[in-house]
Amino acid sequence: MKYRREVIKIMSKPRQNPNMEQYKVDKPAELLPFLLSIMSQQSRNSVKSILTRGQVFVNNQEVTKHDFMLEPGYTVTIQKNKAAKAATFEKMNILYEDDAIIVIEKDAGLLSIATEKEKSLTAYKQLMTYVRKINPKNRIYVVHRLDRETSGVMLFAKSEQVKQTLQNGWKDMVKERSYVALVEGILNKREDTITSWLKESKTFKMFSSEKPNDGKKAITHYKVIKANNNLSLLSVYLETGRKNQIRVHMSDIGHPIVGDKKYGSKVNPIGRLGLHAIVLAIKHPVTGELLRFKSDIPKVFLKKR
Repeated sequence: MKYRREVIKIMSKPRQNPNMEQYKVDKPAELLPFLLSIMSQQSRNSVKSILTRGQVFVNNQEVTKHDFMLEPGYTVTIQKNKAAKAATFEKMNILYEDDAIIVIEKDAGLLSIATEKEKSLTAYKQLMTYVRKINPKNRIYVVHRLDRETSGVMLFAKSEQVKQTLQNGWKDMVKERSYVALVEGILNKREDTITSWLKESKTFKMFSSEKPNDGKKAITHYKVIKANNNLSLLSVYLETGRKNQIRVHMSDIGHPIVGDKKYGSKVNPIGRLGLHAIVLAIKHPVTGELLRFKSDIPKVFLKKR
């Protein structure tokens, strides 16, 4: 069975990746076998995943049924790298997904992985359920974490090999990792770099050691975006990625993050921790392509007070 193929661009859906692949049907066929034929370079699970995520359109209508019957003259369009549409998540959504990775946008209040007190409602659990709907053998793997009350961009791997590639090469593969932080007070310096050696106490609280080389070196760069009513909104760039690094460093300079009682915050006008992972730019662990994921600043951070 032969199919004619042409690559086109659809500009009517600006929120999605504009790259589309379009195929003309010459002979009657069910949709899944048709897709397996034209996407022979991809695994069956990958093709089924693309179909389940709502990336396939027949005559401009989204179709997810594997046995949908195609007739000669029909047009099948495949939308590349579309975030999951068929799945419903709580306190998170998918920004990007392919065969190797899933990138999510996590809300404040959602755990990255399970704890003794919370085992069900986590980003990890929801994604595991999602990928196993496509194939019960599918799994996801934690690459890095965000604190429960920190929102923003977070990356997961779809295989142990990809996880190891990312974690072993994290320093070289991550090209940008930045946050926005709402902190107490008005900073004297509009921008600065904070460097210290971080250690963890017996109560699992991170702190900066007074001794050089005593702990893990942590480097944080910040720049003031705006300030009013004794609060400052900062753009924060991590040169290193230590546990609670930004929270400790902001506390160290006398400007703890809003809502962060653990590290000295006294006020919480926004009802949550004032920390958001806004950008993650990384070299793809398989293709080497540079990918940049961005999440909007939470509106509550920007409200005038």
